[in-house]
Amino acid sequence: MDFDMLGLAPALLSRLAERGLDTPTPIQAKAIPHGLQGRDVMGLAQTGTGKTIAFGLPILQGLIEDGSRPAPKSVRALVLAPTRELANQIADNLRPLSGGSQIGIAVVTGGVSANRQKGRLERGVDILIATPGRLLDLLNQKALTLSDTRFLVLDEADQMLDMGFIHDLRKIAQHVPETRQTLLFSATMSKDMNEIAQTFLRNPIRIEVASPGKPADKVTQEVRFMPKEAKVDELIAQLGTHKGQRALIFVKMKHSADKLMKQLERAGFPGAALHGNRSQNQRDRALKAFTNGEIDVLVATDVAARGIDIPEVDFVYNFELPNIPETYVHRIGRTARAGRDGKSVSFCQPDELGYLRDIEKLLKITVPVAQDASWAHEAPIAPPKPGGGRRRGGGGGGGRPGAGRGAKPGGARPQAAKPAGGNRRRRGPKKA
Repeated sequence: MDFDMLGLAPALLSRLAERGLDTPTPIQAKAIPHGLQGRDVMGLAQTGTGKTIAFGLPILQGLIEDGSRPAPKSVRALVLAPTRELANQIADNLRPLSGGSQIGIAVVTGGVSANRQKGRLERGVDILIATPGRLLDLLNQKALTLSDTRFLVLDEADQMLDMGFIHDLRKIAQHVPETRQTLLFSATMSKDMNEIAQTFLRNPIRIEVASPGKPADKVTQEVRFMPKEAKVDELIAQLGTHKGQRALIFVKMKHSADKLMKQLERAGFPGAALHGNRSQNQRDRALKAFTNGEIDVLVATDVAARGIDIPEVDFVYNFELPNIPETYVHRIGRTARAGRDGKSVSFCQPDELGYLRDIEKLLKITVPVAQDASWAHEAPIAPPKPGGGRRRGGGGGGGRPGAGRGAKPGGARPQAAKPAGGNRRRRGPKKA
């Protein structure tokens, strides 16, 4: 199937051809025809599958066919995204497709002068791409109105919920007309997502091109069991096996990202840290350097990395396993994009074994255990039994990873108690 079979206008087909795009991805092939018909769409697809074009083309065609201009401070189409990086990337993808159409596209996010954004909104905007927090601030300041909004998109909706935007989304829904077309895209589906879908969508067509929570098929996954204090040395050893290839490393906290990046730089791996305490200019420079291949290592928190769209990430390292299994899916979805292969390597310490079990339950797989001798340690990683001595797995310490750390040769995994707190899955905003 080609794009010219989907009912798109010749001008849009020409813009696609200029970008070398002639064959739609599965989510594009399924979503675009319904979008052109005016249907509400709920699209479930992995990251990196072309969702921006899937919702962007129907909106552009609808606005072009309408032919009117936006009134001052009004917005004809609103796209909500969880992070400023994703918002900017959506704009970068849509602007070439709107060339020659007089369609105006603007972005409003935190980290940028609100006064400058107000000035842009004064003239009215055809397509506004916004993060929920900054949009609400501008709405409260009467800098714009959504009363004329015909199209509403919630992109990476599950990530917006994970970041604690559910209340902001409910407030925004009160400003948008009921007579609108809504397109919602998500990689996973949860109870909260169902609530949002019921709030925003009317009789939607549900499109699913991969099971919710299923990682990209071309991602090779593995887990390495080790104590916390062995992780840095193991990461350095692993990075040394693929110098010159891009590696995205995930940690949970901002200070962890800075600390780990300094350790890697001392070991001869220059890179950058990406987290919420970095200014927008610092984040932009880090992403540009990583995208252009000027640096091969990027250490990031989950919140800061949401929205990263870099086609050539070769490795994703889960230096710390996430306590929400869907976050693991988002992380490893940063590799194996645009038809490429990729690899995910997870480091699992004793108190993270419960997180690994939750991930495997969501994915309905057993993540293979890496068996190699790239490092060795003597201390067993399994926690002590109540009232007893420490439990050794695989026969003694000092052997291979997978043997001396409680995992038997052949991929068996160590046994350990669940993390403190009963391994309850935490929802809501997390520190980045």
